[in-house]
Amino acid sequence: MTQPASPLSKHVAIIGGGPAGLMAAEVLSQAGVRVDLYDGMPSVGRKFLLAGVGGMNITHSEAYPAFLSRYAERAPHIAPLLREFGAEALCEWIHGLGIDTFVGSSGRVFPTDMKAAPLLRAWLKRLRDSGVVIHTRHRWLGWNDDGSLRIARPEGEIAINPDAVLLALGGGSWSRLGSDGRWMPLLEQRGVSLAPMQPSNCGFEVQAWSELMVSKFAGAPLKNIAIGVNDDSPRLGECVITATGIEGSLIYALSAPIREAINRTGSATVHIDLLPGRLVDKIHAALSKPRGSRSMAKHLHSQLGLDGVKAALLRELTPAESFADPLSLAKAIKALPLTLVKARPLDEAISSAGGVLFEAMDEHLMLKPLPGVFCAGEMLDWEAPTGGYLLTACFASGRVAGLGMVQWLRRQG
Repeated sequence: MTQPASPLSKHVAIIGGGPAGLMAAEVLSQAGVRVDLYDGMPSVGRKFLLAGVGGMNITHSEAYPAFLSRYAERAPHIAPLLREFGAEALCEWIHGLGIDTFVGSSGRVFPTDMKAAPLLRAWLKRLRDSGVVIHTRHRWLGWNDDGSLRIARPEGEIAINPDAVLLALGGGSWSRLGSDGRWMPLLEQRGVSLAPMQPSNCGFEVQAWSELMVSKFAGAPLKNIAIGVNDDSPRLGECVITATGIEGSLIYALSAPIREAINRTGSATVHIDLLPGRLVDKIHAALSKPRGSRSMAKHLHSQLGLDGVKAALLRELTPAESFADPLSLAKAIKALPLTLVKARPLDEAISSAGGVLFEAMDEHLMLKPLPGVFCAGEMLDWEAPTGGYLLTACFASGRVAGLGMVQWLRRQG
């Protein structure tokens, strides 16, 4: 799809000032469309900025087939978006803003200064220079009976009548930054098919930790471990014990299958490999060595280097009799079962699953029941792990929606 050459004397409203909404605003303004962008918060890009605290991971450098697989069952719907604006195109676009990038050791891509604010500042300047008008503290309330948009602002409610609308209102997590899901009933009333919001990239709760686990190890990192869900191969990484369960990057990466297992059966059992670099027979041999008068804790430490939170977790989740059987204990160390019973609340999650079904939109992300109304970003029903995949798809969907709006406006004459 190419940019139209001649300007369009049309007016659009974009609701939501995150990456998807801002990207659509750029596409539309470049086509000569007059763009008013409305955001309920005092400034735009708030979740984008907070996501950049500690390092702005903008995208990922892995090969396209692996990259696309991160979107799981929604990969077929995300693929057309990435073909239009994938990781390489996103990096080139960032460079066009005067921001250099580098690839970290994990394959993640970052701005060289690791910060989101300079990127956002340069972007907003370019948008304003191209004529985009940004209205903050303006919340969309739905539609009036005549089809106009209801916009609440500090001075009172107004009605606007744009030629087309893009909704880029975010998902259901981090409501304090504007992503609160309050738009869902407004679309449902208009016949738009939605999937319920669920937490994604989130922590999970256990039935109950012992008092020792809570008092001594809540907040302790579990490093150099692997976790498997269902029959999938264990994934390497790290996570953190919490007062209610477990969270962190490794758990976030597995949150979708864990959540769906809980939805199906009421719980999900993951298996933790405390020593992913060692084979079970080697662990068995080490545990079978005489320990004399040494305690089991000292034996585990001297033979396997197991201590601290790992040793505590082994005690917490392994029957006492297994400690008298080196083979049973070795097997437990390699596949320690941890039962999770529910996800942490949606508002704590990094992102959300659910929202507008792709089946409710055409290939340009226009809502089938509402001609001229487009959707983009995290309010669509997809999810992905952290690592740049979330942001990339948000940017890409904003671009595809913006180009789709240009096409639709041209057809309207």
